[in-house]
Amino acid sequence: MKKISLFVSLMLVASVLFAQSIDEGKKYLNYERYTGAQDVFSKLLTADPNNVEAAYWLGQTYLQNQDTPDSLAAKELYQKTLQANPNSTLMLVGMGEIDLMEGRKDEARNKFEAAISSTKKRDLPDILLPIARANIDTRNGDTQYAIQKLNEAAERDKKNPAIQIALGDAYRKLIDGANATIAYQNAIVMDPSNAKPSFMIGRIYETQGYGQENIYMKYYNDAIAADSNYAPVYYWLYDYYYRRDVNKAREYLSKYIAHSDADSKNCYAEASLFYVSQLYQQAIDKADQCISSPGQKIFPNLYGLKAYSYDKLGDSVNAKKYFEEFFEKVNPDKIGPNDYATYGRILLSFPDTDSLAAIYVQKAIDLDTIPANKLDYVKSTAASLVKNKEYVKAGNWYEKILTLKPDYGKVDLYYAGYNNYRGGDYVKADSIFGLYMEKYPEDAFGAYMRARAAEGIDTAGVDQLAKPYYQKVIAIYDTANDKSTVKDYIIPAYRYMVANSYNINKNVDSALFYNEHILLIDPTDPTAIKTKEALMGVTVKEKTKTDGDEVKEKTKSEGMKVKTKNGQVKVKSK
Repeated sequence: MKKISLFVSLMLVASVLFAQSIDEGKKYLNYERYTGAQDVFSKLLTADPNNVEAAYWLGQTYLQNQDTPDSLAAKELYQKTLQANPNSTLMLVGMGEIDLMEGRKDEARNKFEAAISSTKKRDLPDILLPIARANIDTRNGDTQYAIQKLNEAAERDKKNPAIQIALGDAYRKLIDGANATIAYQNAIVMDPSNAKPSFMIGRIYETQGYGQENIYMKYYNDAIAADSNYAPVYYWLYDYYYRRDVNKAREYLSKYIAHSDADSKNCYAEASLFYVSQLYQQAIDKADQCISSPGQKIFPNLYGLKAYSYDKLGDSVNAKKYFEEFFEKVNPDKIGPNDYATYGRILLSFPDTDSLAAIYVQKAIDLDTIPANKLDYVKSTAASLVKNKEYVKAGNWYEKILTLKPDYGKVDLYYAGYNNYRGGDYVKADSIFGLYMEKYPEDAFGAYMRARAAEGIDTAGVDQLAKPYYQKVIAIYDTANDKSTVKDYIIPAYRYMVANSYNINKNVDSALFYNEHILLIDPTDPTAIKTKEALMGVTVKEKTKTDGDEVKEKTKSEGMKVKTKNGQVKVKSK
């Protein structure tokens, strides 16, 4: 009996030690210390190759490391372990997650349901939680299905904070901040020492803008108070202060490094502080040092940092090269909208890349959820095209603002219309300034620019396309309380009417009438003075009646012509 008791005691101790080791690995995983977690689970699996739980969590370590995920390693591990343990429901869930990642949704659902049906009711929460997590963490996952399974798990295990945290993550994925916050708060009540739910509530409030800073900073500090070893909150605060206060960023980075595994991500963060301090060459040098460090998996963002640094140094060739290397190596889910937009802008520096650049900038617009950022991507792209004197292309990009910004105003219409105008697309300019006239009918600028666009279309002036718009400028001037607001447009409008009256309508009196209005505004206008002299020299009054109804008109200045170019009147006589 003593031997049996001793054997049982040893088995209980081993069981406790085993559980502690699994929990230790899971804690590393919660802290996003993937190297530490991998080390724990790998040792357990080496000691017992059929340790299904260790195999499952080692696979999760491969998958959850979003910076350098290794889905192939997870798949191979899960397949191998399932073959050795064909009745393992946990391995069935793991393979279901792989199916989701590879787009086989039906196969994944079948595996999840098979795992549920093979699990005893008392153990259901232990299998429903990983099923839900697989659907939350995977792009192709069914979040509503995850919530359903988590609610079932919560009914059976009412004091499990992990279920509530997963519920919060699910609602957050659905952009349901209210329900996500409730779930995270439930988790805090269940386990006040868990930092993650406070951290995630802070993340939710931060999405509501800088005006909520007092609230989200409170939750970030609550997370630190709950567990000062929780590294993700330090990295997030480093990133938050990165462009706001480099000293605070450095402070939080030091705390992150002190509470995280030694890897090239830390090295990247140190290099990035050179970038934010505008020490771009030093950032490149530090990034190269990080990349060449032996024994560490290279953090992909190091290539992105080099790309941004070369862009700031004006080296578009290397900027393009390292953006492409960054895109090749990084987890696609980790590519931000600004990465796509910046690369698209850089592409505009190279010949025959306009279409590809447009694709990347559009990716940025589609990916970003903040309207102001979408507008910035469009404006920076358009500004680059203006710099390259690609005015029509710039105008087309500025025109996108009119669809992205429902309350677009004069400045938006100006950039879209004027760049098309100076690029020679007068039809597009006419259309945009038509919108300007509709929205601001009392602003003479819209009518003036539409007149200029019409002159570009009707170069000979025969169709008089510009005439109604110049007449509109004059009408606005006549009724304006503050005529100074129309001063830049009124004289060109009168000059057009002078030329149109004489050249097209052959009406000297009308030409003199409009020319006098120019002189009323500016008696010293040299062009108007010369035009008046030329028009007054025309003799139109010598008439001879023939057979009672024929009138012949002669002119002493035969062949005189009044021409306009860019609003300037030129009077010439043969």
